[in-house]
Amino acid sequence: MSENTATCVTVKELNESHGCYSRLQELRKFYVKEFDEEPKFYVRVPGRVNIIGEHVDYCGYPVLPMAIEQSILLAVGFTKANNFLYLRNIDVIFDNYKCDLKSFRIDIPEKGGPEWYKYYLCGVKGIFENMNINDSGSIGMYVALSGNIPHGSGLSSSSALVSSATLATSFVYKTSLNRKMLASVSASCERYIGTQGGGMDQAIAYLAEAGCAQFIEFYPELKTTSIQLPPNACFVVANSLAEKNKAASSDFNERVVECRLGCRILAKRMNFENWKNILRFAELQNALNCHLDELEAMASKILSKDIYTREDILQELQVSEKEFENDCLTPNTRKMSHFKLRQRALHVIQESLRVQIFRSTCEATMTWGKVDTLSKLMQESHQSLKHLYECSHPSLDRLIEISEEAGVGARLTGAGWGGCIVALCESIESSKKYIELLKMKYYSKLSKVDESNLENVVFATFPQNGAEILVMACARDIPSKI
Repeated sequence: MSENTATCVTVKELNESHGCYSRLQELRKFYVKEFDEEPKFYVRVPGRVNIIGEHVDYCGYPVLPMAIEQSILLAVGFTKANNFLYLRNIDVIFDNYKCDLKSFRIDIPEKGGPEWYKYYLCGVKGIFENMNINDSGSIGMYVALSGNIPHGSGLSSSSALVSSATLATSFVYKTSLNRKMLASVSASCERYIGTQGGGMDQAIAYLAEAGCAQFIEFYPELKTTSIQLPPNACFVVANSLAEKNKAASSDFNERVVECRLGCRILAKRMNFENWKNILRFAELQNALNCHLDELEAMASKILSKDIYTREDILQELQVSEKEFENDCLTPNTRKMSHFKLRQRALHVIQESLRVQIFRSTCEATMTWGKVDTLSKLMQESHQSLKHLYECSHPSLDRLIEISEEAGVGARLTGAGWGGCIVALCESIESSKKYIELLKMKYYSKLSKVDESNLENVVFATFPQNGAEILVMACARDIPSKI
């Protein structure tokens, strides 16, 4: 989103031209059935696909995602008659939920992923705590939810849910609707369930712009730049159907910890007095005033071991075991005994270089060979994620093999360990052929797949707009009546 674009989420009137109109009408009927009244407003927050720049946002480096059509939709009502939050999900596999907004807690389960409603509670708590709402239980809320972002697919279903709750709560309490602020709050409050993310998912959820990918920078502050993709180019998202919930295991946070440790060791070796506080490679690069390729050479030389033990790191950092656990590890990574600092650092730095080249290629005036260059960068990204970051999955690798056989550049997208790939096709026509190839060579081999109902499993996609608030024409002034 360009700097001249309005920075606040605006309230729009819902009409039949809206792309989610039929889903919203279905959600409205469900809301009325559950709560016996009309919703006062709706919220739409899109999922996203990250084109390139994986596992670099929490290291402070830019990413290049775009919003997709699949989204979280909320129908919302509110009342001063009670202090409760009532949650209903249109998908019957999710139980109803009710809590007192003055006293709810978000407990992280010892095993498995958080219940669906805890993601919503994160957004509510984020607004209460960041906006200094002291009478947080004074307004009860009724919420019905519809989501068609596949769970565990790497398309940001959980972050979209957190962001939708943040936006809905902010609107009810008449706090700021500034997109950057909401993105920041949504990113920080997802940590209530133990996810140490970097903010990409929330930033694109709020700052996406139709027709463009977004070059999102996080350091020294959040900044977005719209990037025009090659004309006629089409992205295809293919779900491996191997699900992964990044909050249900320690894999994701282990990578965050390894990156922070590698960064601290480099900072200490370079004799920075504040090395304990330098946790992101982007901060370290800025402090060193060096280029990415210079940082890569430094990491390759200093982080010389393929495997670091706890004892190695304690010696490098000259800290006690207790200090190491308290300052360097998260609750679900305290059992880690071996660390691959070199591999993680090299992936982050090399991937960040690929993001730079991807952007400059998109912005170049030349057109010949542009898609080929971008495709090669995506292929290199996947190989790095597979071998250096070790977050791929056999099903993802099979989809990549089929893509390479078809001459299509593709890579895993999202946290990994399952989920989706994203592929770049030269045109809509070539994307149709590619999709049919994936159906024949991959999906037809899976025993539990209905090939007649794959529209949300493998699909072509184009950049969509970010989060929005929708009201019926007669309800446009409702928030002022709270």
